[in-house]
Amino acid sequence: MCPSDEEAPMSDAEAADSGDERRRHPRAPLQLLIQYRFDTFEEFLAEYSTDLSVGGMFIKTNEPREEGAFVYLQFALKDGSRLIEGLGRVVRVNLPGDPAVVAGMGVEFVNFDADSMALIEEIVARRLAQHRAG
Repeated sequence: MCPSDEEAPMSDAEAADSGDERRRHPRAPLQLLIQYRFDTFEEFLAEYSTDLSVGGMFIKTNEPREEGAFVYLQFALKDGSRLIEGLGRVVRVNLPGDPAVVAGMGVEFVNFDADSMALIEEIVARRLAQHRAG
């Protein structure tokens, strides 16, 4: 496998077969209110995340969109000091009704500015350190 193959996204079949092993970034458990919309004319929806990584997040919702849908995300730090916003893409969907999984959608970060990504990296590192310590 060449180095560029490691960075390539997996197909849906590969992702379904490999479970947690397919994740390139560690996930930090984090319940954060996320505002999102799929179309510039839609109103923002609001749901909570279950986890966050530097590559994306999982949003808990009973009305997930289809894989491949682009979503505009906004979320703020708990103290409200900084708004993080950017474009994501739905890469995994857990439909409601299956008691074995949380209903919602996995969203991969596609286009966030450098400041937002630096802040996401900081949040994830802090949460992972807290999670490991406690």
